[in-house]
Amino acid sequence: MQTQEQPPSTEQIREFVIAGHGNLEKVKQMLAENPKLLNASYRWNENDTETAVQAAAQVGSANVAQFLLKQGAPLEICTAAMLGMQDEVDHRLTEDPRNTNATGAHGIPLLPHAVWSEDPRLVQLVFERGAKSGATLALHNAVSRGNYGIVEWLLDNAGPDVQAKNFQGKTPLTVASERNNDSIVALLKKHGAID
Repeated sequence: MQTQEQPPSTEQIREFVIAGHGNLEKVKQMLAENPKLLNASYRWNENDTETAVQAAAQVGSANVAQFLLKQGAPLEICTAAMLGMQDEVDHRLTEDPRNTNATGAHGIPLLPHAVWSEDPRLVQLVFERGAKSGATLALHNAVSRGNYGIVEWLLDNAGPDVQAKNFQGKTPLTVASERNNDSIVALLKKHGAID
């Protein structure tokens, strides 16, 4: 396999960032062919750019994020939250409280990233420190992972919209029903979700 020394093309960057959403083997292969892809950012539109590690963080793809970090990708607070790095997140929030407003790819706030960690203590920490935006996306993330404890905590504390649809046009109740997660279905209905 020959390594490229030239800057990656826009199409290569796009393909690499898309692979960053969970395709570890493709990420490894593309990075081996062109190491300059590591921190390359794809511009989806005028105000929306994304790197592969940000792509991994926004969808909860820990294995891809960990690989990219080991290769030298920067550790941003949203990625640290997704990976469950509570001490790192706490340190960054203490160092600069404005980090509660940090966003990852596509402007996704810190709270939904923290939910991917599946650590209720981390979710509570970022919320209590002021990262309150994105509660509805956080609920969608918790439901998709089947994490009853975090779903319950979000419903009790964060005020997510239980009827909001995700990017696939599905409500949290629909996703929980499709996954036969009866306990989350009951919990969502208890909090006002309807078919």
